[in-house]
Order: sequence, then C-alpha cells, then structure tokens
Amino acid sequence: MALTAAADGSALGNPGPAGWAWYVDDEQWRAGGWPRATNNQGELMAVLDLLTATSDRAEEPLRILCDSQYVINSVTQWMAGWKRRGWRKADGKPVLNRELLERLDAAMSGRDVSFEWVKGHAGHPLNEAADLRARAAATAFQAGRQPDHGPGLASRTPASPVVDAPQTVAPPTLF
Repeated sequence: MALTAAADGSALGNPGPAGWAWYVDDEQWRAGGWPRATNNQGELMAVLDLLTATSDRAEEPLRILCDSQYVINSVTQWMAGWKRRGWRKADGKPVLNRELLERLDAAMSGRDVSFEWVKGHAGHPLNEAADLRARAAATAFQAGRQPDHGPGLASRTPASPVVDAPQTVAPPTLF
C-alpha cells in the first residue's frame, strides 16, 4: 500500500527565515528549517526529510503531494540532464541548490516515488497541514526559537517508537 504525504516549504523573505514540513496525518509529520534560506530550499528539504524518514519503507510506494513545480520538475524532468552536464543548466550556469538535489537523487535511488502537483493555498487538507507547519517553523526561526519538529513517522511495528526529531541540519548554501 502506498504512503501519501504532503511536503511544503516556507520562507519569510526569499531568502529569509525558512521552514519545511511534511505531513501524513496529525500523528505523523515533521518540520524544521533555518534562520536564512530560500523557499525552494525549504521545499526541497521537506521532500528530502520525508524520503529519509521513510527509508525503512523503501519497498513501499511513496506518493508525494507538492505545490512546488520547481521541486517536481527538478526531480522528474531536469535532474538527469543536469547530472549529464556536470550539474550545469542548459545555459551552462551552475544548478542552484545542488547539494540538496544530490541528496534527493541519492535518497530516491531504487525507490518507487511519485509526485503529484497540488495547488497551494487552495484548501487541500494535506497540503494545508504541511504549509501550516512549514510556516510555523519559519516563524519560529524569525522569532529566534526552535520550531516544533513534530512526532516523525510512526514505525510499522507497534512496539517501536516514532522516528526521532531531525538532527541539526546545516543551512543550505545560498547562491
């Protein structure tokens, strides 16, 4: 059975305090962020953390709902060409957010992952829940507080605890 989750990012200013979040349900979600990053970096990190959190379920299809065409196109259309060109765009310029994209590429390897675009801020329940948590994380960084990281993903075995909160992740390099 496929696991469905929404992933979203938020930046208060671009760049500015930024957050990311993924959401399955009220008991399974996670969020984080940085004092300064871009919205696209938040969007990418939400998907990357979701892939990491579900790595013990690699045989299970993962359906990611995302309101970012940038993320969807990056991983489904553009990445193969970027890699062939040494992480350069068609115009020869370096690909932005390369380190996050390389980590995403590795995390998706061998996985059955599909992306579905959903319109942001249009009432989709999972997307709205992810957006709310990503914005809360960005707001926490703006206020100088740590965000609520959430419970993580419940293990498939009832006796096991949920996945730990995210480790401290270095802010992405801004280009």
